[in-house]
Amino acid sequence: MSTRSRTRSKTRLSRALGIPLTPKAAKYLEKRPYAPGEHGRTKRKTDSDYAVRLREKQRLRAQYGIREAQLRRIFEEARKAQGLTGENLVELLEMRLDALVLRSGIARTTAQARQMVVHRHILVNGELVDRPSFRVKPGQMIHVKPRSEEMEPFQVAAAGGHVDLLPPLPSYLEVSIDRLQATLLRRPKRSEVPVTCEVQLVVEYYAAR
Repeated sequence: MSTRSRTRSKTRLSRALGIPLTPKAAKYLEKRPYAPGEHGRTKRKTDSDYAVRLREKQRLRAQYGIREAQLRRIFEEARKAQGLTGENLVELLEMRLDALVLRSGIARTTAQARQMVVHRHILVNGELVDRPSFRVKPGQMIHVKPRSEEMEPFQVAAAGGHVDLLPPLPSYLEVSIDRLQATLLRRPKRSEVPVTCEVQLVVEYYAAR
């Protein structure tokens, strides 16, 4: 799929879910906030409880760019942990390496963050990690491989090129963007994580299946 096709696809998905998945999609949503298709401007009929829960689950999945099997696996882990399942779910998702590469401003989109990791540009505590799903532990430092720092995407990031496109830096991260470094200080709290999701509806979706 070409870059242009991917952009169009993300924009359509953003409009369908009612959330911006990329900075470019955010601009489109400002102009055309209704759903895609010829009936996008018309008032929707009332959705069933199942449809509402399904859409919320899709929203969460889309914001982290993960497959259904991955989300289900993390949900099961969240369900078995102490505390509220929905909050646990978002907190575990937020500790993914690709999520933190995005949140720190090293990448501008989830897709770019995943690509940086898969293409072996990202280190955790000095060790190369090429799995976007790698769970970063509190105290660990994420940084760009020295040999990769001169590449254009990282030069843009180091100059703060993504800062205005992303949500404010959450307090569970300490970032030196000019050095392309970020440290996870502690486990994120759901209230601090900048994702749009009614997590209880996601819990209800899986509980009903």
